[in-house]
Amino acid sequence: MNQEQIPLLKAVTDLIETRPAYFRVPGHRLENGLCPRWTDRVGTGIFAYDVTETPLTDDLHSPEGAIGEAQRLLSALYGADQSFFLVNGSTCGNEAMIISAALEGEKIMVARNAHKSAMMGLILSGAKPVYVMPEVIWDWAIQGEITAEAVRKGFEENPDCKALFLVSPSYYGICSDLQAIAGICHAHGALLLVDEAHGGHMYFHDRLPMGALEAGADICVQSMHKVTGALTQSSVLHIRHHGVGEAALDRIEQNLQLVQSTSPSYLLMISLDCARYELAVNGREMMDKALCLAAYARERINNITGFGCMDKIHTDRTRLVISAREIGLTGYDLDKILFEKYAVNMELADYENVLAVVTYANEVQDMDRLIEACADISRKYATQPALRALHAKDAYPPFPMLSQQVMTPRRAYFSNMKIVCWQEAAGEIAGQMIAPYPPGIPVVYPGERISKEVWEYIECFRRDERHMHGAGQDGKLDRVKVISEELTLE
Repeated sequence: MNQEQIPLLKAVTDLIETRPAYFRVPGHRLENGLCPRWTDRVGTGIFAYDVTETPLTDDLHSPEGAIGEAQRLLSALYGADQSFFLVNGSTCGNEAMIISAALEGEKIMVARNAHKSAMMGLILSGAKPVYVMPEVIWDWAIQGEITAEAVRKGFEENPDCKALFLVSPSYYGICSDLQAIAGICHAHGALLLVDEAHGGHMYFHDRLPMGALEAGADICVQSMHKVTGALTQSSVLHIRHHGVGEAALDRIEQNLQLVQSTSPSYLLMISLDCARYELAVNGREMMDKALCLAAYARERINNITGFGCMDKIHTDRTRLVISAREIGLTGYDLDKILFEKYAVNMELADYENVLAVVTYANEVQDMDRLIEACADISRKYATQPALRALHAKDAYPPFPMLSQQVMTPRRAYFSNMKIVCWQEAAGEIAGQMIAPYPPGIPVVYPGERISKEVWEYIECFRRDERHMHGAGQDGKLDRVKVISEELTLE
Protein backbone atom coordinates (compact mmCIF):
# COMPACT_ATOMS: atom_id res chain seq x y z
CA MET A 1 0.00 0.00 0.00
CA ASN A 2 1.09 3.57 -0.61
CA GLN A 3 2.03 4.73 2.89
CA GLU A 4 2.42 8.33 1.71
CA GLN A 5 -1.37 8.68 1.67
CA ILE A 6 -3.18 10.27 4.64
CA PRO A 7 -6.77 9.41 3.67
CA LEU A 8 -8.65 10.69 6.70
CA LEU A 9 -6.82 14.02 6.68
CA LYS A 10 -7.69 14.38 2.99
CA ALA A 11 -11.34 13.44 3.52
CA VAL A 12 -11.93 16.02 6.26
CA THR A 13 -10.01 18.66 4.30
CA ASP A 14 -12.24 17.95 1.30
CA LEU A 15 -15.30 18.44 3.51
CA ILE A 16 -14.02 21.77 4.88
CA GLU A 17 -13.24 23.01 1.38
CA THR A 18 -16.90 22.62 0.35
CA ARG A 19 -17.56 25.51 2.80
CA PRO A 20 -20.72 23.78 4.03
CA ALA A 21 -23.79 25.27 5.66
CA TYR A 22 -23.21 23.05 8.67
CA PHE A 23 -26.11 21.70 10.73
CA ARG A 24 -24.44 18.62 12.19
CA VAL A 25 -22.76 18.23 15.57
CA PRO A 26 -20.50 19.42 17.12
CA GLY A 27 -22.20 22.67 17.97
CA HIS A 28 -19.24 25.00 17.51
CA ARG A 29 -19.69 24.85 13.70
CA LEU A 30 -16.17 24.11 12.50
CA GLU A 31 -13.85 27.00 13.46
CA ASN A 32 -16.56 29.49 14.44
CA GLY A 33 -18.00 28.87 17.89
CA LEU A 34 -15.07 28.42 20.25
CA CYS A 35 -14.30 30.59 23.27
CA PRO A 36 -12.27 33.61 22.05
CA ARG A 37 -10.05 33.48 25.15
CA TRP A 38 -8.87 30.13 23.80
CA THR A 39 -8.75 30.87 20.07
CA ASP A 40 -6.95 34.18 20.66
CA ARG A 41 -4.07 32.08 21.97
CA VAL A 42 -4.10 29.10 19.62
CA GLY A 43 -5.92 30.21 16.48
CA THR A 44 -8.96 28.60 14.91
CA GLY A 45 -7.71 26.46 12.02
CA ILE A 46 -7.52 23.08 13.73
CA PHE A 47 -11.06 23.33 15.10
CA ALA A 48 -12.52 23.08 11.61
CA TYR A 49 -11.28 19.48 11.63
CA ASP A 50 -13.45 18.64 14.65
CA VAL A 51 -16.32 17.18 12.63
CA THR A 52 -18.60 14.16 12.72
CA GLU A 53 -19.70 11.38 10.37
CA THR A 54 -20.56 12.58 6.86
CA PRO A 55 -20.56 10.89 3.42
CA LEU A 56 -16.99 12.18 3.02
CA THR A 57 -15.59 11.47 6.49
CA ASP A 58 -16.79 7.86 7.09
CA ASP A 59 -17.93 6.18 10.33
CA LEU A 60 -15.52 4.57 12.83
CA HIS A 61 -18.13 2.00 13.89
CA SER A 62 -18.83 0.87 10.34
CA PRO A 63 -15.94 2.12 8.19
CA GLU A 64 -16.33 1.94 4.44
CA GLY A 65 -14.30 4.93 3.26
CA ALA A 66 -11.46 7.08 4.57
CA ILE A 67 -11.32 5.54 8.07
CA GLY A 68 -11.34 2.02 6.66
CA GLU A 69 -8.53 2.92 4.26
CA ALA A 70 -6.53 4.56 7.06
CA GLN A 71 -6.89 1.44 9.23
CA ARG A 72 -5.75 -0.79 6.35
CA LEU A 73 -2.66 1.37 5.88
CA LEU A 74 -1.98 0.97 9.60
CA SER A 75 -2.32 -2.83 9.37
CA ALA A 76 0.07 -2.96 6.43
CA LEU A 77 2.68 -0.88 8.27
CA TYR A 78 2.65 -3.07 11.39
CA GLY A 79 2.16 -6.43 9.67
CA ALA A 80 -1.23 -6.99 11.27
CA ASP A 81 -4.19 -8.82 9.75
CA GLN A 82 -6.56 -6.15 11.01
CA SER A 83 -6.14 -2.85 12.88
CA PHE A 84 -8.54 -0.49 14.63
CA PHE A 85 -8.37 3.14 15.71
CA LEU A 86 -9.10 3.65 19.42
CA VAL A 87 -10.40 7.01 20.63
CA ASN A 88 -10.80 6.02 24.29
CA GLY A 89 -7.11 5.32 24.77
CA SER A 90 -5.45 1.96 25.28
CA THR A 91 -7.79 1.42 28.21
CA CYS A 92 -10.67 0.53 25.90
CA GLY A 93 -8.39 -1.73 23.84
CA ASN A 94 -7.28 -3.64 26.93
CA GLU A 95 -10.90 -4.00 28.01
CA ALA A 96 -11.91 -5.28 24.57
CA MET A 97 -9.06 -7.82 24.52
CA ILE A 98 -10.06 -9.30 27.87
CA ILE A 99 -13.83 -9.41 27.35
CA SER A 100 -13.26 -11.04 23.94
CA ALA A 101 -10.73 -13.63 25.13
CA ALA A 102 -12.41 -14.95 28.28
CA LEU A 103 -16.14 -15.17 28.91
CA GLU A 104 -17.77 -15.11 32.33
CA GLY A 105 -16.44 -17.91 34.52
CA GLU A 106 -13.54 -18.75 32.19
CA LYS A 107 -9.94 -18.39 33.34
CA ILE A 108 -7.47 -15.85 32.04
CA MET A 109 -3.86 -15.44 33.14
CA VAL A 110 -3.01 -11.83 33.98
CA ALA A 111 0.41 -10.37 34.73
CA ARG A 112 0.24 -8.74 38.14
CA ASN A 113 2.06 -5.64 36.90
CA ALA A 114 -0.77 -4.95 34.44
CA HIS A 115 -2.35 -1.50 34.24
CA LYS A 116 -5.65 -1.00 36.04
CA SER A 117 -7.51 -1.20 32.71
CA ALA A 118 -6.96 -4.97 32.88
CA MET A 119 -9.00 -4.98 36.08
CA MET A 120 -11.73 -3.04 34.28
CA GLY A 121 -11.77 -5.71 31.58
CA LEU A 122 -12.11 -8.41 34.23
CA ILE A 123 -15.06 -6.59 35.80
CA LEU A 124 -16.77 -6.33 32.42
CA SER A 125 -16.08 -9.93 31.39
CA GLY A 126 -16.59 -11.81 34.65
CA ALA A 127 -13.55 -13.95 33.86
CA LYS A 128 -11.55 -15.57 36.68
CA PRO A 129 -8.04 -14.11 36.82
CA VAL A 130 -5.02 -16.31 37.50
CA TYR A 131 -2.12 -14.02 38.32
CA VAL A 132 1.48 -14.39 37.22
CA MET A 133 4.08 -12.35 39.06
CA PRO A 134 6.83 -10.30 37.38
CA GLU A 135 10.46 -10.54 38.35
CA VAL A 136 11.82 -7.73 40.52
CA ILE A 137 14.90 -5.70 39.59
CA TRP A 138 16.03 -5.15 43.14
CA ASP A 139 18.92 -2.82 42.29
CA TRP A 140 16.38 -0.33 41.01
CA ALA A 141 13.37 -1.41 43.11
CA ILE A 142 11.12 -1.81 40.06
CA GLN A 143 9.13 -4.70 38.67
CA GLY A 144 10.80 -6.45 35.75
CA GLU A 145 9.82 -8.94 33.07
CA ILE A 146 7.33 -11.78 33.06
CA THR A 147 9.47 -14.85 32.45
CA ALA A 148 8.62 -17.68 30.10
CA GLU A 149 9.14 -20.09 33.00
CA ALA A 150 6.52 -18.29 35.11
CA VAL A 151 4.07 -18.48 32.20
CA ARG A 152 4.82 -22.18 31.64
CA LYS A 153 4.19 -22.89 35.32
CA GLY A 154 0.96 -20.87 35.17
CA PHE A 155 -0.39 -23.03 32.33
CA GLU A 156 0.72 -26.24 34.07
CA GLU A 157 -1.35 -25.26 37.09
CA ASN A 158 -4.23 -23.78 35.03
CA PRO A 159 -4.28 -25.49 31.62
CA ASP A 160 -7.81 -24.18 30.97
CA CYS A 161 -6.71 -20.52 30.78
CA LYS A 162 -8.06 -18.99 27.58
CA ALA A 163 -5.38 -16.33 27.28
CA LEU A 164 -2.46 -14.54 28.87
CA PHE A 165 -2.59 -10.76 29.29
CA LEU A 166 0.70 -9.00 29.95
CA VAL A 167 2.46 -5.64 29.57
CA SER A 168 5.58 -5.34 27.40
CA PRO A 169 7.38 -3.00 27.42
CA SER A 170 6.54 -1.84 30.92
CA TYR A 171 6.34 1.82 31.87
CA TYR A 172 10.06 1.59 32.66
CA GLY A 173 10.83 0.05 29.28
CA ILE A 174 11.34 -3.52 30.55
CA CYS A 175 10.51 -6.12 27.89
CA SER A 176 9.54 -9.78 28.32
CA ASP A 177 10.60 -12.61 25.99
CA LEU A 178 7.41 -12.49 23.95
CA GLN A 179 8.60 -15.02 21.36
CA ALA A 180 9.05 -17.73 23.98
CA ILE A 181 5.86 -16.73 25.78
CA ALA A 182 3.83 -16.75 22.55
CA GLY A 183 5.03 -20.29 21.85
CA ILE A 184 3.87 -21.45 25.29
CA CYS A 185 0.47 -19.77 24.91
CA HIS A 186 -0.17 -21.20 21.46
CA ALA A 187 0.91 -24.68 22.55
CA HIS A 188 -1.93 -24.50 25.09
CA GLY A 189 -4.41 -23.12 22.56
CA ALA A 190 -4.40 -19.79 24.38
CA LEU A 191 -4.17 -16.26 23.04
CA LEU A 192 -1.33 -13.89 23.87
CA LEU A 193 -2.73 -10.42 24.58
CA VAL A 194 -0.13 -7.67 24.93
CA ASP A 195 -0.63 -4.24 26.40
CA GLU A 196 2.02 -2.59 24.23
CA ALA A 197 0.87 0.89 25.17
CA HIS A 198 4.45 2.07 25.53
CA GLY A 199 5.85 0.21 22.51
CA GLY A 200 4.23 1.42 19.31
CA HIS A 201 7.59 2.84 18.18
CA MET A 202 9.63 -0.34 18.58
CA TYR A 203 8.95 -1.63 15.04
CA PHE A 204 11.06 1.04 13.39
CA HIS A 205 14.63 0.47 14.56
CA ASP A 206 16.81 -2.60 14.99
CA ARG A 207 18.27 -1.26 18.25
CA LEU A 208 14.86 -1.40 19.87
CA PRO A 209 13.33 -4.63 21.23
CA MET A 210 11.11 -6.72 18.97
CA GLY A 211 7.51 -5.59 18.78
CA ALA A 212 4.68 -7.76 20.10
CA LEU A 213 3.20 -8.54 16.68
CA GLU A 214 6.60 -9.55 15.32
CA ALA A 215 7.11 -11.78 18.37
CA GLY A 216 3.85 -13.71 17.94
CA ALA A 217 1.18 -11.82 19.88
CA ASP A 218 -2.40 -12.44 18.76
CA ILE A 219 -3.70 -9.02 19.82
CA CYS A 220 -1.86 -5.95 21.01
CA VAL A 221 -2.77 -2.40 21.91
CA GLN A 222 -0.52 0.63 21.42
CA SER A 223 -0.87 4.14 22.82
CA MET A 224 0.36 6.06 19.80
CA HIS A 225 0.11 9.32 21.74
CA LYS A 226 2.75 8.16 24.23
CA VAL A 227 5.66 7.87 21.82
CA THR A 228 4.60 9.20 18.40
CA GLY A 229 2.86 12.30 17.03
CA ALA A 230 -0.74 11.32 17.82
CA LEU A 231 -2.85 13.38 20.20
CA THR A 232 -3.48 12.30 23.78
CA GLN A 233 -6.06 9.48 24.04
CA SER A 234 -5.24 8.20 20.52
CA SER A 235 -4.43 4.49 20.44
CA VAL A 236 -4.70 1.48 18.14
CA LEU A 237 -5.44 -2.24 18.38
CA HIS A 238 -3.91 -4.86 16.08
CA ILE A 239 -4.91 -8.49 15.41
CA ARG A 240 -2.68 -11.17 13.92
CA HIS A 241 -4.02 -14.70 13.43
CA HIS A 242 -2.01 -17.71 14.61
CA GLY A 243 -4.73 -20.37 14.43
CA VAL A 244 -5.88 -20.14 18.05
CA GLY A 245 -8.81 -18.37 19.69
CA GLU A 246 -10.53 -17.53 16.42
CA ALA A 247 -13.93 -17.12 18.08
CA ALA A 248 -12.45 -14.61 20.51
CA LEU A 249 -10.76 -12.68 17.71
CA ASP A 250 -14.08 -12.48 15.89
CA ARG A 251 -15.60 -10.77 18.94
CA ILE A 252 -13.09 -7.90 19.00
CA GLU A 253 -14.83 -5.58 16.57
CA GLN A 254 -18.19 -5.94 18.33
CA ASN A 255 -16.65 -5.46 21.76
CA LEU A 256 -14.79 -2.34 20.67
CA GLN A 257 -18.19 -0.82 19.97
CA LEU A 258 -19.14 -1.66 23.55
CA VAL A 259 -16.23 0.27 25.08
CA GLN A 260 -15.69 3.10 22.58
CA SER A 261 -17.54 6.40 22.29
CA THR A 262 -20.32 6.66 19.72
CA SER A 263 -19.04 10.20 19.08
CA PRO A 264 -15.42 9.52 18.12
CA SER A 265 -13.14 12.53 17.82
CA TYR A 266 -11.95 13.17 14.27
CA LEU A 267 -9.06 15.18 15.68
CA LEU A 268 -7.83 12.04 17.43
CA MET A 269 -8.37 9.82 14.39
CA ILE A 270 -6.67 12.27 12.01
CA SER A 271 -3.72 12.43 14.41
CA LEU A 272 -3.47 8.62 14.24
CA ASP A 273 -3.55 8.70 10.45
CA CYS A 274 -0.84 11.39 10.38
CA ALA A 275 1.30 9.60 13.00
CA ARG A 276 1.14 6.41 10.92
CA TYR A 277 2.27 8.37 7.86
CA GLU A 278 5.25 9.88 9.70
CA LEU A 279 6.34 6.48 11.03
CA ALA A 280 6.03 4.90 7.60
CA VAL A 281 8.05 7.59 5.87
CA ASN A 282 10.48 8.69 8.60
CA GLY A 283 10.21 6.06 11.34
CA ARG A 284 13.82 4.88 11.41
CA GLU A 285 15.19 8.41 11.45
CA MET A 286 12.76 9.38 14.22
CA MET A 287 13.78 6.44 16.39
CA ASP A 288 17.47 6.95 15.64
CA LYS A 289 17.19 10.50 16.95
CA ALA A 290 15.42 9.38 20.14
CA LEU A 291 17.98 6.64 20.76
CA CYS A 292 20.90 9.02 20.24
CA LEU A 293 19.42 11.64 22.57
CA ALA A 294 18.77 9.06 25.29
CA ALA A 295 22.29 7.60 24.95
CA TYR A 296 23.79 11.10 25.16
CA ALA A 297 21.95 11.84 28.40
CA ARG A 298 22.52 8.38 29.89
CA GLU A 299 26.29 8.60 29.49
CA ARG A 300 26.52 12.05 31.05
CA ILE A 301 24.14 11.40 33.95
CA ASN A 302 26.07 8.24 34.82
CA ASN A 303 29.14 10.46 35.28
CA ILE A 304 27.42 12.79 37.78
CA THR A 305 28.30 12.12 41.42
CA GLY A 306 25.44 10.36 43.20
CA PHE A 307 23.38 9.84 40.03
CA GLY A 308 22.84 6.79 37.87
CA CYS A 309 20.79 5.65 34.87
CA MET A 310 19.54 2.08 34.56
CA ASP A 311 21.40 0.30 31.75
CA LYS A 312 19.82 -3.12 31.28
CA ILE A 313 19.49 -5.37 28.25
CA HIS A 314 15.99 -6.19 26.91
CA THR A 315 14.83 -2.64 27.56
CA ASP A 316 13.55 0.22 25.46
CA ARG A 317 16.67 2.36 25.24
CA THR A 318 14.66 5.54 24.73
CA ARG A 319 13.65 5.40 28.42
CA LEU A 320 15.82 6.94 31.13
CA VAL A 321 15.35 5.52 34.63
CA ILE A 322 17.34 7.88 36.86
CA SER A 323 18.24 7.56 40.54
CA ALA A 324 19.94 9.95 42.96
CA ARG A 325 19.68 7.58 45.92
CA GLU A 326 23.45 7.71 46.57
CA ILE A 327 23.08 11.31 47.70
CA GLY A 328 19.98 10.55 49.75
CA LEU A 329 17.26 11.77 47.39
CA THR A 330 14.23 9.62 46.82
CA GLY A 331 12.67 9.59 43.39
CA TYR A 332 9.86 11.71 44.84
CA ASP A 333 12.39 14.25 46.11
CA LEU A 334 14.21 14.37 42.79
CA ASP A 335 11.01 14.75 40.79
CA LYS A 336 9.84 17.63 42.98
CA ILE A 337 13.17 19.46 42.77
CA LEU A 338 13.45 19.03 39.00
CA PHE A 339 9.91 20.33 38.50
CA GLU A 340 9.93 23.24 40.94
CA LYS A 341 13.53 24.50 40.65
CA TYR A 342 14.47 23.68 37.05
CA ALA A 343 11.15 23.33 35.12
CA VAL A 344 12.27 19.84 34.07
CA ASN A 345 9.16 17.64 33.85
CA MET A 346 9.63 13.89 34.35
CA GLU A 347 7.03 11.27 33.42
CA LEU A 348 6.81 9.59 36.82
CA ALA A 349 8.54 9.11 40.14
CA ASP A 350 8.68 6.19 42.54
CA TYR A 351 10.49 5.89 45.86
CA GLU A 352 13.85 5.20 44.20
CA ASN A 353 13.71 6.69 40.69
CA VAL A 354 12.37 9.16 38.18
CA LEU A 355 11.54 8.27 34.57
CA ALA A 356 12.13 10.31 31.42
CA VAL A 357 10.40 9.28 28.19
CA VAL A 358 12.65 10.46 25.35
CA THR A 359 11.15 10.79 21.86
CA TYR A 360 12.15 12.02 18.41
CA ALA A 361 10.47 15.35 19.25
CA ASN A 362 12.97 16.13 22.01
CA GLU A 363 16.03 18.21 21.20
CA VAL A 364 19.59 18.28 22.52
CA GLN A 365 18.64 21.38 24.53
CA ASP A 366 16.07 19.30 26.46
CA MET A 367 18.67 16.71 27.33
CA ASP A 368 21.17 19.39 28.37
CA ARG A 369 18.63 20.96 30.71
CA LEU A 370 18.08 17.57 32.37
CA ILE A 371 21.82 16.86 32.59
CA GLU A 372 22.67 20.31 33.95
CA ALA A 373 19.87 20.13 36.50
CA CYS A 374 21.13 16.76 37.74
CA ALA A 375 24.68 18.11 37.96
CA ASP A 376 23.53 21.15 39.94
CA ILE A 377 21.47 18.99 42.31
CA SER A 378 24.50 16.77 42.84
CA ARG A 379 26.63 19.75 43.84
CA LYS A 380 24.00 20.92 46.32
CA TYR A 381 23.07 17.58 47.94
CA ALA A 382 26.10 15.29 47.68
CA THR A 383 27.57 16.57 50.97
CA GLN A 384 24.48 15.96 53.15
CA PRO A 385 24.88 12.54 54.84
CA ALA A 386 22.08 13.30 57.33
CA LEU A 387 19.60 13.37 54.47
CA ARG A 388 20.93 10.04 53.24
CA ALA A 389 20.46 8.44 56.66
CA LEU A 390 16.95 9.85 57.02
CA HIS A 391 15.71 8.25 53.83
CA ALA A 392 17.40 4.93 54.55
CA LYS A 393 15.35 4.76 57.75
CA ASP A 394 12.06 5.69 56.08
CA ALA A 395 12.41 3.48 52.98
CA TYR A 396 9.30 1.78 51.62
CA PRO A 397 8.97 -1.98 52.23
CA PRO A 398 9.60 -4.49 49.41
CA PHE A 399 6.87 -5.30 46.92
CA PRO A 400 4.04 -7.19 48.64
CA MET A 401 2.99 -10.72 47.86
CA LEU A 402 -0.40 -11.43 46.32
CA SER A 403 -3.45 -11.14 48.52
CA GLN A 404 -5.90 -14.02 48.71
CA GLN A 405 -8.49 -13.85 45.93
CA VAL A 406 -11.88 -14.53 47.52
CA MET A 407 -14.12 -13.69 44.56
CA THR A 408 -13.77 -12.48 41.00
CA PRO A 409 -13.34 -8.74 40.42
CA ARG A 410 -16.75 -8.63 38.72
CA ARG A 411 -18.59 -10.34 41.55
CA ALA A 412 -16.87 -8.12 44.11
CA TYR A 413 -17.62 -4.97 42.13
CA PHE A 414 -21.34 -5.76 42.07
CA SER A 415 -21.58 -7.02 45.67
CA ASN A 416 -23.05 -5.20 48.65
CA MET A 417 -20.37 -3.09 50.33
CA LYS A 418 -19.74 -1.13 53.47
CA ILE A 419 -17.25 1.62 54.20
CA VAL A 420 -14.66 1.09 56.91
CA CYS A 421 -11.86 3.21 58.28
CA TRP A 422 -8.60 2.51 56.48
CA GLN A 423 -6.93 1.71 59.80
CA GLU A 424 -9.36 -1.23 60.19
CA ALA A 425 -9.16 -2.49 56.59
CA ALA A 426 -6.57 -5.24 57.05
CA GLY A 427 -8.30 -8.62 56.81
CA GLU A 428 -11.33 -7.25 54.93
CA ILE A 429 -12.27 -8.17 51.35
CA ALA A 430 -11.66 -5.19 49.10
CA GLY A 431 -14.62 -3.81 47.18
CA GLN A 432 -12.44 -1.45 45.18
CA MET A 433 -9.06 -1.10 43.52
CA ILE A 434 -6.16 0.74 45.14
CA ALA A 435 -3.36 1.71 42.73
CA PRO A 436 -0.47 4.15 43.19
CA TYR A 437 -0.55 6.38 40.09
CA PRO A 438 1.46 6.49 37.97
CA PRO A 439 2.06 3.75 36.92
CA GLY A 440 -1.51 2.70 37.73
CA ILE A 441 -0.76 -0.90 38.74
CA PRO A 442 -3.32 -2.08 41.33
CA VAL A 443 -1.88 -3.34 44.59
CA VAL A 444 -5.36 -4.48 45.58
CA TYR A 445 -8.03 -5.79 43.20
CA PRO A 446 -11.73 -5.94 44.13
CA GLY A 447 -12.43 -9.34 45.67
CA GLU A 448 -9.04 -9.74 47.38
CA ARG A 449 -8.55 -9.97 51.11
CA ILE A 450 -6.33 -7.10 52.22
CA SER A 451 -3.41 -8.80 53.95
CA LYS A 452 -1.39 -7.08 56.68
CA GLU A 453 1.61 -6.96 54.35
CA VAL A 454 -0.37 -5.32 51.54
CA TRP A 455 -1.97 -2.91 54.03
CA GLU A 456 1.47 -1.83 55.26
CA TYR A 457 2.70 -1.34 51.71
CA ILE A 458 -0.25 0.89 50.80
CA GLU A 459 0.05 2.69 54.11
CA CYS A 460 3.46 4.00 53.02
CA PHE A 461 1.85 5.73 50.04
CA ARG A 462 -1.06 6.98 52.15
CA ARG A 463 1.20 8.28 54.91
CA ASP A 464 3.37 10.19 52.42
CA GLU A 465 0.27 11.53 50.60
CA ARG A 466 1.27 9.97 47.30
CA HIS A 467 -1.24 10.06 44.48
CA MET A 468 -3.39 6.92 44.36
CA HIS A 469 -6.39 5.88 42.28
CA GLY A 470 -9.06 4.48 44.58
CA ALA A 471 -8.19 6.89 47.39
CA GLY A 472 -11.36 8.95 47.01
CA GLN A 473 -11.85 12.51 45.86
CA ASP A 474 -9.72 13.97 48.62
CA GLY A 475 -6.92 11.51 47.88
CA LYS A 476 -6.38 10.69 51.56
CA LEU A 477 -7.64 7.06 51.70
CA ASP A 478 -9.16 7.61 55.13
CA ARG A 479 -11.93 5.13 54.29
CA VAL A 480 -12.21 2.18 51.94
CA LYS A 481 -15.05 0.10 50.47
CA VAL A 482 -15.09 -3.55 51.54
CA ILE A 483 -17.46 -6.45 50.92
CA SER A 484 -20.18 -6.52 53.53
CA GLU A 485 -20.73 -10.28 53.49
CA GLU A 486 -18.34 -13.23 53.24
CA LEU A 487 -18.50 -15.05 49.91
CA THR A 488 -16.16 -17.54 48.32
CA LEU A 489 -14.73 -17.78 44.82
CA GLU A 490 -16.95 -19.77 42.50
